[in-house]
Amino acid sequence: MTLLSSLSPQQYGLAIQTASPDLGFAISNFAGDRRFQTWAIGREASNYLHLYLSQFIQPQTWTDLAFLAVARGPGGFTGTRLGIVTARTLAEQLNLPLFAISTLAAIAWTEFTHPALAEPITTDIAVQMPAHRGEVYGAIYGRTAAGNLEVRLADRVMGLAEWQQQLADWPTPYQLVKAEGELGSTVQAVLDLAYADWQQGGRSHWSEALPFYGQSPV
Repeated sequence: MTLLSSLSPQQYGLAIQTASPDLGFAISNFAGDRRFQTWAIGREASNYLHLYLSQFIQPQTWTDLAFLAVARGPGGFTGTRLGIVTARTLAEQLNLPLFAISTLAAIAWTEFTHPALAEPITTDIAVQMPAHRGEVYGAIYGRTAAGNLEVRLADRVMGLAEWQQQLADWPTPYQLVKAEGELGSTVQAVLDLAYADWQQGGRSHWSEALPFYGQSPV
């Protein structure tokens, strides 16, 4: 049996989501103190990210943090890069582990854990997001017997016809989620997925956090 690590009530995880047109932050000690906030600021994220972050984290301080998480994309190039650079800088300065979480994984986890669900989702979830030149980002996720998120088809960019054929050939039932527009609220899932990794003993170094743009991880 794997023993899970836990935060003390005085320790927090902080997540940043800048991969979509809205900015999102989430913070929690996973012991009852949890909050998140989003701002629809579009291309102005670079002008407001640090200001909003310094205000959002209060009343906690940087020394209260045990780990950081960031959405690594796919998403907007500039926003994704901004979030990664900010999170890497903070993690390096604070000497904290940094978890880079797939935007598509965060969308899937949001669907799996939606509070309005009458029954838990037992099928896979396929996530589709528009890319450039008529292509799409696609990935398929499921849940393990223990309830954790599991990658069934890793994030990739492909032509729409190829993605549709992939879905047609998928051997098990799935639900398709078409993700568009503001995704700032998925920052909560970014935080939760990072915490799941942290509980399992993951302590990702900040240098390992790389953006995903579809064609190349750098």
